[in-house]
Amino acid sequence: MSKMNQKEAVYSAITSVLAEVGHPITEGLDVGPIMTKEFRAQVNQILFEGFRSDSIELAKEFTDTELKAYVSGLQSNWIRKDKRLNGNTQYVAKNPGSRAGSSDPQLKNMKALLSTLEVGSDDYNEVKTFIDARISEIASTKAKVMVDFSALPESLRAKFTK
Repeated sequence: MSKMNQKEAVYSAITSVLAEVGHPITEGLDVGPIMTKEFRAQVNQILFEGFRSDSIELAKEFTDTELKAYVSGLQSNWIRKDKRLNGNTQYVAKNPGSRAGSSDPQLKNMKALLSTLEVGSDDYNEVKTFIDARISEIASTKAKVMVDFSALPESLRAKFTK
């Protein structure tokens, strides 16, 4: 038996819960306003049981408490992103780039320091300047791509080799 992916599991659980109460889902319906606390709790329970029975794909292990929090976020995520559930609209991140440099320890700690300072103070502005510089530095290192021109077809090699 193959495991269901998380997106399909959320869609299936939501359609099942809403169909039970006589609210059939048609693809492209915006279910956000329909999902009451009770419906969300039922979907979370279905997903939780699916993960625990190993019928839904899961990359890492969670404690029961962690898994309950995970399924709640998972449901919210797919209600926003799955066109079958969000009114057939393209998902757009509210704060694009807000995770820039999130794996950089120096940047993480500067942001933590910034959160302890008073907005607008000289110290705040100084730390903010360092953060902006670090983000630019990280972005510039990612933008550099090395191309092995010898591995390209002759016509492309001739056109792009300078």
